[in-house]
Amino acid sequence: MINYPEINPVAVDLGTIKIHWYGLMYLFGFIAALYIGNLRSKLSTNSWNKEQVSDVIFYCAIGVILGGRIGYILFYNFDVFLDNPLIIVRIWEGGMSFHGGMLGVFTALYLFARKTNRTFFQVSDFIAPMVPLGLGFGRLGNFINKELWGRPVDSLVPWAMDYGDHVARHPSSLYQALTEGLLLFIILFIYSKKPRPTMAVSGVFMLVYGSFRFITEFYRTPDAQLGFVMFDWMTKGQQLSIPMIIFGIGILIWAYKKQKSEAV
Repeated sequence: MINYPEINPVAVDLGTIKIHWYGLMYLFGFIAALYIGNLRSKLSTNSWNKEQVSDVIFYCAIGVILGGRIGYILFYNFDVFLDNPLIIVRIWEGGMSFHGGMLGVFTALYLFARKTNRTFFQVSDFIAPMVPLGLGFGRLGNFINKELWGRPVDSLVPWAMDYGDHVARHPSSLYQALTEGLLLFIILFIYSKKPRPTMAVSGVFMLVYGSFRFITEFYRTPDAQLGFVMFDWMTKGQQLSIPMIIFGIGILIWAYKKQKSEAV
């Protein structure tokens, strides 16, 4: 069993100004997205340039931060928010919802698509492979913040971790960093390198992310304030991932049927 490496959540302490690792992870995610976006712009058939890549990342950054925080409050911590509304601005303490951030990004992509005379799915297909590494960095931020503990292991594995309660647990935030982050990025980047029907890349993102999230939630301790929300085993994260899986499958079928009908 590995002892959790106690990590100071403050990366840089300048006295009155403190820079937290959690915030830096989001910054690293946006930098990675900018690099990948500029790389994809050279391969894109939608005439993306560096300025547009920077603009869409800015839109998405606002969507992620606002949607992620509002989603976390609404989905996971609404009762605490009612008692103390100021928690909504304390982002440095952690507490961001992927599903809320996704809705925020959808709104941002819709606005950007209107501004640039593109369809929503032309923009979402372009942006989808730029997202996973940011998700992976966010999960590393969860690990550094010592949050989202894993469930106790059924049988001891070499990577089981003691978070300080002398219980061998799955390092679930690292599982999610690898699956939702690195592995999802590899899948999307390879899949999107060849021309695909409009909507297909977005469909793969929703299907694969939703599936990974549903599986890794079995290793993550349910949120203490919620527990299991259905069937005495389903977590809120799994509940919110089911629509993603369904929509991802539906979008993929629609995309390929539409391509086939247009080719006839």
